[in-house]
Amino acid sequence: MILSETTDLCFRVRGGPELEFQVDDSTESDVKTALSASVKELSAKVRSESLVFGVRSSSLYIKLNCIFGMFSPELSDNTPCKGIQQFIKPDTADASLQYSNKKKDKKISTTGIINLDLMFEMTRPPVSCAPAITKNNRRHHNVNMTLPIDVVVFISPDEPLGELRNILVKSVCCQLDNMEKCMMEYMKGTAVPKPQPFHFQLPGQKYLSTIIYPAGIPDNQLESFRKDLHTQLGLPVDRPYLRRSNAYHFPNERYGDGFLRNPHIHLNHPVLENSTLHLIRGTYSYHHYMQDRVDDNGWGCAYRSLQTICSWFRHQGYTDKTIPTHKEIQQALVSVGDKPPTFVGSKTWIGSIELQLVLSHLLGVTSKIIFVSQGSEVASKGRELAYHFDTEGAPIMIGGGVLAHTILGVTWDETTGQTKFLILDPHYTGDEDLQVILEKGWCGWKGPDFWDPNAYYNLCLPQTPKVI
Repeated sequence: MILSETTDLCFRVRGGPELEFQVDDSTESDVKTALSASVKELSAKVRSESLVFGVRSSSLYIKLNCIFGMFSPELSDNTPCKGIQQFIKPDTADASLQYSNKKKDKKISTTGIINLDLMFEMTRPPVSCAPAITKNNRRHHNVNMTLPIDVVVFISPDEPLGELRNILVKSVCCQLDNMEKCMMEYMKGTAVPKPQPFHFQLPGQKYLSTIIYPAGIPDNQLESFRKDLHTQLGLPVDRPYLRRSNAYHFPNERYGDGFLRNPHIHLNHPVLENSTLHLIRGTYSYHHYMQDRVDDNGWGCAYRSLQTICSWFRHQGYTDKTIPTHKEIQQALVSVGDKPPTFVGSKTWIGSIELQLVLSHLLGVTSKIIFVSQGSEVASKGRELAYHFDTEGAPIMIGGGVLAHTILGVTWDETTGQTKFLILDPHYTGDEDLQVILEKGWCGWKGPDFWDPNAYYNLCLPQTPKVI
């Protein structure tokens, strides 16, 4: 999380100013000229006295020439930015944050994000004028679009509010300019695409980077643009960093599907002398028994592990395909000739080999299979698992007997071979209660004795495609 890596405050400005313009002739050149003029007018409006930044969860408003609100007489242009925080009501809506705040070692903190609404005063000073009506019989083309402004600014807590206001205005105007460039670049005829800002936390960077993408144009059609960005930003060209699904997810923002994300980040990792920690890279959603109104208790653990793995590939930008259902997984196995048609709709258990086939068929992802003759030998694979997490970073499915689990990481001692496993258990049947999941060990660290010594195990290690 960015907030754990910087002492600066994060101000996030969001709003929806209207972009409106009219052209007499519906030619691309005319539309571009009118578009540019309209964006300039909007930028001038942002710089005007009508601009207001409303501080969310408070009664504070920041204007061009003052800061006002109930119970805030002591705020002025010279007040440090951190002075705003005392007037903001804390947001405790997110259950995962409530749980993390109970822990001594807090994994997430939202006190560094201050959300602002971009607004404009509607009232104007009275002007003496007479109404005028004109009539134009020429054909014209109207464009009306709400621009989704989303600006992120990092600033020292001791910076004065007057300077903050200037930086916010400049940043909003800069985003408007970038939106104009995006609309110009991807305009087709007189059709103007809607620009959408996305924030990314890139490796080696302390703050977020913002990129404007055109709505309606899929990621696979923007590959050349991303290649140029990878080059400009010095990013590797063997994995996605700048796809829409790679965008940073702010704390306190809920995912719309109801699944928990990355429950393991709330755990304290075991400390073993001379051991090294090797973890999953990126984001996944936790899939387990009884979700999606499907009663798969007793047979669907491998399906759920596969869904977790597919969610990881989706979150990392390797695919935009939805998480497959049980029937879609079964149909995939029928399509590749592994199962008969009667398999679809059954309650038949599947294992690592089937997962390998489904990942290849649905996502085009290859997998490495590791065979272990008995559970007591799983710990001997510590080196291979550590290497997988260091190089691929994807979740691992392990199946043995009639049980399947997802491995999210290992601690491994190169000298002794001692290994512990970070397990995400798909056999959980309860609600999405983070506290229960963590305290009852449904997501937690396990020793070598977790594996059945009398069962053989197959491990499916998905390999990440070399794409951007």
